Amino acid sequence: MNTATVTTGATVTTAPRPSRTGWHRLAVTDVRRLTEEAVAVTLDVPDALRDTFAHRPGDHVVVRHRVAGGELRRSYSVCPPPGDPDAFRLVIKRGAPDGFGAYATTALAPGDRLELSPPVNAFALPDLPGAHHVLVAGGSGITPLLAMAAAVLRADPACRVSLVHAVPTTATALLADELAELKDAFVDRFTALHVLTREDRPSELVSGRVDTAKLPRLLAALDARPGPGTTFALCGPDGLVTAVRQALIAWGADPAAVRTEIFTVAPGTRQDTRQDTRREPPAESVTEPVTGTPPGVRTARVTALFGGRRAAVTVEPQEDVILDALLRAHPDVPYACRDGVCGSCRAKVLTGEVALGGGQYALDADDLAAGYTLVCRARPRSPEVTLDFDA
Repeated sequence: MNTATVTTGATVTTAPRPSRTGWHRLAVTDVRRLTEEAVAVTLDVPDALRDTFAHRPGDHVVVRHRVAGGELRRSYSVCPPPGDPDAFRLVIKRGAPDGFGAYATTALAPGDRLELSPPVNAFALPDLPGAHHVLVAGGSGITPLLAMAAAVLRADPACRVSLVHAVPTTATALLADELAELKDAFVDRFTALHVLTREDRPSELVSGRVDTAKLPRLLAALDARPGPGTTFALCGPDGLVTAVRQALIAWGADPAAVRTEIFTVAPGTRQDTRQDTRREPPAESVTEPVTGTPPGVRTARVTALFGGRRAAVTVEPQEDVILDALLRAHPDVPYACRDGVCGSCRAKVLTGEVALGGGQYALDADDLAAGYTLVCRARPRSPEVTLDFDA
């Protein structure tokens, strides 16, 4: 059994969790149409896997889908209905026409089975009793934030939660009915505003893009103010999350009080390896880009520990990042996006040194100081390296 460290704003809590590696086949019990492009998929977790798939608000899993000639891996937030927090449910959008999302939204049915990795992540609201939690979601970024809002409203009767959800149109607003139910259940403590970016509404405040000019007015409407009693959680496309985070900090919010996660499928990226991915913007000066061959290392022996197993490969840093070399011999090594975004390939460096390249967004300063790296962005800097994916 491993211990996961979860950063929650000003506090850090640790709790035991089973291994985050390995694959398990779970049966689909329900597929519910949400919009033309999205479904909610509920899965059955057998008693033997209850501990393995115990989930916290903000957790995500990787789904592995077998296709001719290979596999697709996608990461999705666990998003139980507000009235059933123990349910194991994923919200899946269509995405690429030949991807897993297309299959899930057109062919997936009760009785089918999906291969999943155990839940992981550290996207969470701070343990701050009586706080005002201000959430900003863009599109499918609502999925972790809905779970987080429902959980904190149930757990802390003194807190308030305010949510801004930016979506193109009313018809594309995911989980709007469940947000309304949550409002009815916590009418005095939960407020939700939908901002339609491609549909006109009577009020200009809730129409158009959520930008640096509109954000202060939205926050004023929610009676949100920067300070020790207010926290922020942002999730959505890169542009929205980055702009909102910068605007909040300029407004006076403590950067440590702004938790972020990014869902993105950038044009031209590897559609065969990801659909929804998530990340936290790194703290300033967390890591410098590393390019070219790390000095003094032509080949290295990398030993990886994952799922109770030990694997060793030879890596040529001028040719490969560590993940590429591992996957050629051990395709079960954890990963999803391969772009330094989702954090699924996070591992702790036990011995040796690695160079972490630029473009990683899943590790913060504390992770790096503790010796963690992303193998999709790392190259050996010493002849021998040992990595632990289960740490």
